[in-house]
Amino acid sequence: MDIANKVFIVTGGASGLGAGTARMLTANGAHVVIADLQDEAGQALAAELKQRYVHCDVTSQADGQAVVASAVEMGKLMGLVNCAGIAPASRIVGKQGAHDLDLFKKVVTINLIGSFNMARLAAEAMCKNDPESTGERGVLINTASVAAYEGQIGQAAYSASKGGVVGMTLPIARDLAGFGVRCVTIAPGIFGTPMIFGMSQEVQDSLASNIPFPSRLGRPEDYAKLVLSIMTNEMINGETIRLDGAIRLAPK
Repeated sequence: MDIANKVFIVTGGASGLGAGTARMLTANGAHVVIADLQDEAGQALAAELKQRYVHCDVTSQADGQAVVASAVEMGKLMGLVNCAGIAPASRIVGKQGAHDLDLFKKVVTINLIGSFNMARLAAEAMCKNDPESTGERGVLINTASVAAYEGQIGQAAYSASKGGVVGMTLPIARDLAGFGVRCVTIAPGIFGTPMIFGMSQEVQDSLASNIPFPSRLGRPEDYAKLVLSIMTNEMINGETIRLDGAIRLAPK
């Protein structure tokens, strides 16, 4: 797929991995719809990149439809990158008692159902595209986590939600194969986020030292490079790719 002059949606695009992806797409000549709840940050990034921002709760059908409609209005929608998500921590039984059920539901709703909601709506639009010379009509890229495989203490909800993202990757790829729409998932390891950067340098260095190589925190541009590789290589389909510097998470 040649991404120049094509349209892509990036959820959670106002910051972190999503912002890095939006920057990469813009640098490669694509048109981007930044979909997020962070209006101020999203509008600022859209203005900087000369792209479009749309307020979006990924769990809302109406919001998702509005984002897709906005993207189709801009041109040929060829991709969705789902970066929106949350990662609260809570043990199944802790000092305050049993894990809050509403918190578990919220994490699964945003991380898993939100990803599926945006994927189904974007895929519906992409299936109507005229195919590229490769036969492609689009690509869905979801974001899981290495916690889907090695969830740490307090990550039952988060790991469950990201495990679901991994689990739906192949079935979605198979569902959409006849239309030439691919589905791939990225499972990042320990990446630099606003939460991580808010910690002391000593803590950051300690986290980085646990990564075999490179022994540093992942960066948004590392994620964006893999997104670009997936987009431009039509043989990558139905797979979850770890992006983690060979780390395997300890219990805590």
